[in-house]
Amino acid sequence: MTLQHIERTASIGPREGYGLPTELLRLAGRTSARILSRYGVLLGFLGLWQVAASSGWVNAAVLPPVDTIVAALWKGLAGGSLLGDIAISLQRAGLAFAAAVLVAIPLGLMMGQARAVETALDPILQLFRQTSALALYPVFILLLGLGEASKVFVIFWATLFPLLLNTISGVKEVDPKLLEMARAYGARRLTIFRRVVLPGAVPSIFVGLRLGATTALLLLIASEMIGANKGIGFQVMNAQYNFQIPLMFAAIVILAALGLIANQALVILQRRLCRWSNQVG
Repeated sequence: MTLQHIERTASIGPREGYGLPTELLRLAGRTSARILSRYGVLLGFLGLWQVAASSGWVNAAVLPPVDTIVAALWKGLAGGSLLGDIAISLQRAGLAFAAAVLVAIPLGLMMGQARAVETALDPILQLFRQTSALALYPVFILLLGLGEASKVFVIFWATLFPLLLNTISGVKEVDPKLLEMARAYGARRLTIFRRVVLPGAVPSIFVGLRLGATTALLLLIASEMIGANKGIGFQVMNAQYNFQIPLMFAAIVILAALGLIANQALVILQRRLCRWSNQVG
């Protein structure tokens, strides 16, 4: 072994020895930068909230510290007191959302393709769409009572229109050149619908689904605040009446988490069904 070979080995050794830690540090730095760029403002907001409430800048009885809210959330979930409320709220919102999907998507596809159907139904749909579901809630209570039926129906009513309008819009926005090409190749109407119209409308339908899921959760809160004795919306009002402010915020956090989960699930489903589309975000 020559002197040159020994020097070369000695110079390479430390680099090889320190290569892995250096790469790990770089990876950790890049990951931290991505997290901060995406969640930095949120983390800063929560940190400011914690400091303001803990330092007495705001009334901690009205705006409790973040750690107190987290403790109340953990206690409610671990003790099981909030799990039943989550289950009943998901049942109400899920049933109403599923009913809206079953009604709105077929009706929207029909109205988007058949001008006569759209002409006949559009005036009454526009009238109902401009009427707030909360304004009609007393009517639903009079007709259906204070039980589950009125709560589910008001959520269904509010969820129906975003999904219906986006489905109609998606059908109308299908590229006319694709339709002409399909007709030129002799495709039948059913084939054109299955292979051209429906795939072209799917991205807009998913926009309606995401808006509908958000609307369902918003109306869920309102419906559970009137004449309910179970549910996350009921817990928000009940905790406020009993001045259990940390529990109230914990219930609000659960509602926000349910909305985020529902939205993300629809985004993932859309990405799998619409790999050819760049409209997912």
